[in-house]
Amino acid sequence: MENPTIASKNWFEEWFNSPFYHTLYQHRDDNEARAFIENLMGFLKLDKQSHIVDLACGKGRHAVNMNQMGYQVTGLDLAEDNIAEAKVFENDRLKFYQHDMRHHFPNLKAHLVTNLFTSFGYFSNAADNLKTLNAVRKMLQYKGILVIDFLNATKVVHNLVEEETKTVDDITFHIERYHQKGKIVKEIKFEHLGKPYHFYERVQSLELSDFKFLLANAGFKVRNLFGDYNLNPFRADSSDRLIIVAQKR
Repeated sequence: MENPTIASKNWFEEWFNSPFYHTLYQHRDDNEARAFIENLMGFLKLDKQSHIVDLACGKGRHAVNMNQMGYQVTGLDLAEDNIAEAKVFENDRLKFYQHDMRHHFPNLKAHLVTNLFTSFGYFSNAADNLKTLNAVRKMLQYKGILVIDFLNATKVVHNLVEEETKTVDDITFHIERYHQKGKIVKEIKFEHLGKPYHFYERVQSLELSDFKFLLANAGFKVRNLFGDYNLNPFRADSSDRLIIVAQKR
């Protein structure tokens, strides 16, 4: 986005397709991601013939790990650039496609759908949350499993770091955070090669009660709750994550 005064209607399309998104978040820990997938798969105990869909897969780091464990995996993401990079990892049991998660992906019946690293609640229209879950339900086999890994909105809202500056690869990112109209907003401003940039992240501050309501209306039953990547119990006041394991009814 070149005009620093105009916010994108669909911020996630602008920001996730930007190379600066990956610059800012390059510190993400692949070892942590791998350990989480190992913990999750160890808990779920899926048969190795199971088909997994990683929804909003980014560049595929979780999908690759699941595939390396022996599972057939399909990665779906809206960002064209992410999918282009993920496709270098493809094999006969790992495929990536550009796809909007609000819509059903045809000819697919998975045993497990994962939605990881706060990849939900992006949309300006709250009805799109239920639309997404209904689409997921169509992708799943009978009694299939959905795992949502979301931020713990209760803790985040109460502990917002309002301003922060980070310098990564000689780019100084000025970050402002606030809670507004039911959304956790992050404004990201910086200059690169003399040009100003201004991006947003807007994630709905969905709490456990919100997810339970949405999942019930989409035909899911919540089975398990975890509060971190080591699968410790969820506590609203202190957990870093809200990890939900739900089953299609």
